[in-house]
Amino acid sequence: MLYGITLLIVFQLVGELLSQWLHLPLPGPVLGMLLLAAWCLVRRGVDERVAKVSQGLLGYLGLLFVPAGVGIVTLGPVLKTQGWAMAAVLVLSTVITLAVTALLLKWLLVRR
Repeated sequence: MLYGITLLIVFQLVGELLSQWLHLPLPGPVLGMLLLAAWCLVRRGVDERVAKVSQGLLGYLGLLFVPAGVGIVTLGPVLKTQGWAMAAVLVLSTVITLAVTALLLKWLLVRR
């Protein structure tokens, strides 16, 4: 498990360093992911240890969106002026999604 997480971090670090040194418009983690994909192609498959760690990380994917939360904090003035409208849209879209899902499930269960 340590090998898998170390390999993922090394590829991210290499991607970040290449992005900085070469002044590429591509973010370092994306470049690291491309390098990891190329490494997997050269090896003709994904190492089982890396796959195991990757599956574990997918369970916590929501936490990886913390930088998006930082972006929201950065847009504080916009939230101050339009925050209530954004909150209303979020609540309304959630309620609509739940209602449509419930109706669809009810319809599918009746057909079964």
